[in-house]
Amino acid sequence: MATPKREALPEHVRRSSQPWTHQHSQEIQRFGTVRQFPLGLAYNARLLSCERLNQILSDSQILYALYKKHHWLMRGPTFYQLHLLLDKHAGEQIQLIDQVAERIQTLGGIAVGDPRHVAEITRVPRPPNGCEEVPAMLSRLLEAHELILVDAHDAARRTAELGDDGTNDLIISDVIRTNELQAWFLVEHLVDTPLVRA
Repeated sequence: MATPKREALPEHVRRSSQPWTHQHSQEIQRFGTVRQFPLGLAYNARLLSCERLNQILSDSQILYALYKKHHWLMRGPTFYQLHLLLDKHAGEQIQLIDQVAERIQTLGGIAVGDPRHVAEITRVPRPPNGCEEVPAMLSRLLEAHELILVDAHDAARRTAELGDDGTNDLIISDVIRTNELQAWFLVEHLVDTPLVRA
């Protein structure tokens, strides 16, 4: 059933709380552009910050999805501990994703959000559709963390050079510290020590 045009509806319906569903619009801001905001930052600085943050954002969204996948697929004697740890890390990543996306919007940019668009931008390798052995799953998470960290260190340096202190602080205080801490927790599960036996 087609939605009636606004003009065709009687006055009492137009002024009611009836929702206007199935609306479409032309794109009002293209991805990869920034609006002019009075932030005391040059256009080029904000544009570069948004580009770098969108790379971190897309990679972080894939890392979050990997955490959830591996949380569900954990196996073996450390199942319970890793199941909980990976879910905790996923929760921390989702908070970080929101902070990065909001910073992009604050700078006048467009945060990458559609999963199909994220898949086009990310550099995190795609895992197999099935289940890998536990050490391989943990290694895959570590590789994604390292990829994000290498990019974040470079992005922090570049944003500092351009005077974008807010983005620099977010990258150092939140992106780098969160990813370093999570990588440490993961890497300790790959140390080859025997399990304690009774």
